[in-house]
Amino acid sequence: MMSTRKFLACFAFTLMCATLAVGQGKPNEADEAFKAGQYFNAIELYKKAYTQEKKASTKAELIFKVAECYRVLGDAPNAQVWYEKANKAQYTDPVTYYYIGEALKEQGKYAEAIAAYNKYKEKNPGDSRADASLAACQMAQTWKDQPSRYTVDPEVLLNTPQYDFSAAFSVKKNDEVVFASSRQASTGTETDGIAGESFLDLFASSRDKLGKWSEPVKLPVTINTPAHEGSATFNSKRTVMYFTRCEREKKKAFGCEIWMSKKVGSNYAEPEKLVLHPPVDEKDSNQVKLGQPTLSKDDGILIFSSNQKGGQGGKDLWMVRLDKDGKPTGTPTNLGAEINTKKDELFPFLRANGNLYFSSDGHPGMGGLDIFMAEKTGDNTWGHVENIKSPINSSGDDFSIVFDGDEEKGYFTSNRPGGKGQDDIWRFMMPNLEFALQGVCYDKETGQPLPDTKVEVVGTDGSSFSAMTDANGGFVFAEKGKDRYIKESTSYTIRASKENYLVVNDQITTVGLNESTTFAKEYYLQPVRPDKFIKLPEVQYDLGSYALRPEGKDSLETLYQTLVDNPTIIIELAAHTDSRDSDKRNMVLSQNRAQSCVNYLVEKGIDPARMQPKGYGESMLRITDAEIAKMATKEEKEAAHQKNRRTEFRVLSFDYVPKENTPAPPQNQ
Repeated sequence: MMSTRKFLACFAFTLMCATLAVGQGKPNEADEAFKAGQYFNAIELYKKAYTQEKKASTKAELIFKVAECYRVLGDAPNAQVWYEKANKAQYTDPVTYYYIGEALKEQGKYAEAIAAYNKYKEKNPGDSRADASLAACQMAQTWKDQPSRYTVDPEVLLNTPQYDFSAAFSVKKNDEVVFASSRQASTGTETDGIAGESFLDLFASSRDKLGKWSEPVKLPVTINTPAHEGSATFNSKRTVMYFTRCEREKKKAFGCEIWMSKKVGSNYAEPEKLVLHPPVDEKDSNQVKLGQPTLSKDDGILIFSSNQKGGQGGKDLWMVRLDKDGKPTGTPTNLGAEINTKKDELFPFLRANGNLYFSSDGHPGMGGLDIFMAEKTGDNTWGHVENIKSPINSSGDDFSIVFDGDEEKGYFTSNRPGGKGQDDIWRFMMPNLEFALQGVCYDKETGQPLPDTKVEVVGTDGSSFSAMTDANGGFVFAEKGKDRYIKESTSYTIRASKENYLVVNDQITTVGLNESTTFAKEYYLQPVRPDKFIKLPEVQYDLGSYALRPEGKDSLETLYQTLVDNPTIIIELAAHTDSRDSDKRNMVLSQNRAQSCVNYLVEKGIDPARMQPKGYGESMLRITDAEIAKMATKEEKEAAHQKNRRTEFRVLSFDYVPKENTPAPPQNQ
């Protein structure tokens, strides 16, 4: 399968294009066809020459040249087959192994490609291309295994078994496209000698409200000629079209140029060729080829691909300013070595945000042409080139991306499997991330579900919503009509509350998440009643002391947060001692211990009116003296006494009226 990148790169290769016919299969005739870019014809000529050749080394060379034709055409499977045939015929140059690796890479057979590159390294260790290709294969496999969130699908109603590529939005609503195609309805009856296809024309199709594309229709004869018409773009008002045309006259080709045509209703005015390079001698075999225009959002800059002198090598991206009439002013400038490579940079597209997208086979990619994004770094400057990876890029040729306005969707072209034929138009989109919050509330002591519990959610985006749990204690925040409750890049505070229960607070965030997620939560609410003590994390004291130890202060942070989260509760803070010392002294000691906790919380801003310190001495031992006496070691006994020296609390009422300076629950940052 020949790729459009090779098709477009070749159909204006020299003045000899479309003038050579398949002859008797003489090697020099085949070589001339190859030099002229007539690879489709050259293949047949080389094959015929092979059948007539007697000398083994020459036969091997002819096989190699067939492989070269397939490689240049972008037909990786056939290129692989013929390079392997060249090896069997004992072709002497080990570069066949390198090109076998390239062909395998373009088919996505990365492991096999790595083996071929390693074979080439053995036979030609001085060529650094193998190391670069090995690294690219390993990187491509990683991208394939870890694709981005984009989804891609062929746009079936726009595609045919022929070439269909480079969709461009032609009306402001972006519901009509113009694209290039070599389908059978194309203008003229001749067949292009490069790929055996009809010459390219521009076609238009519109999309109805249901998203269905109409039968594509050919643009008028003012635009389409018997020669090639290729990639187009439109100004912001969609009143002017810029497009590629490769002129021919009496079977003579003149390279490719960019033309502009004003729309007149549904028709187009006679186009005008833009002057984008110095004059070229018609006898010069190195014809200037340029095309694939794209415009900046303000219509002041035109970027295009060209092989004109002054570039980095191959086809480069160039830029020129346009005047108020949309015509070039000044001399085009090359976008520089950060964008352009020694190979080809093609199919530029300037997005509304100023970033530049383009295709290249010179930057590290997955095989063939890949699509890259260059960030806008200044006034008409771009850098930080980044491969946009799988699934938009594949092991085949991927190019000519366009975005639908500011949305993360649009179209690109690919020759990957799954289309109708050669190159096809594919649509892509970034599906919305869908987040949801669901859960169940339980009674912390019984483990039973808690119906009629209020679950309140507040987001950092200013949103707030709530629900009551159902009979099974469940709640769900998912769809909200056509919207959703839980949004991307947002953090949420969650509060579960019920009468006669302590509040449970929680937080979730979607910041940094790149996969749809349902947050599943279980909230256990502590029941409270005046006759029920609630155990705190250990607040430990030294024997005979009421001073708070550092770890005791850390434990009181839990009670502090409980008081903040439940701003209306009034509590009794109870402290206890072990059984050593007298009842009277232990009662005083425990009261002091309770007061030390209150004092600590007052220092943190809790109103003392919310806390009643109460010492119980040794009257409520957790572990009795009799149980301690049975313990075997001194260490065990001391640990038991320590457990008796404890602090706990109970809720006396929900009657406190918060003051203005009451500490508020912390909010998400």
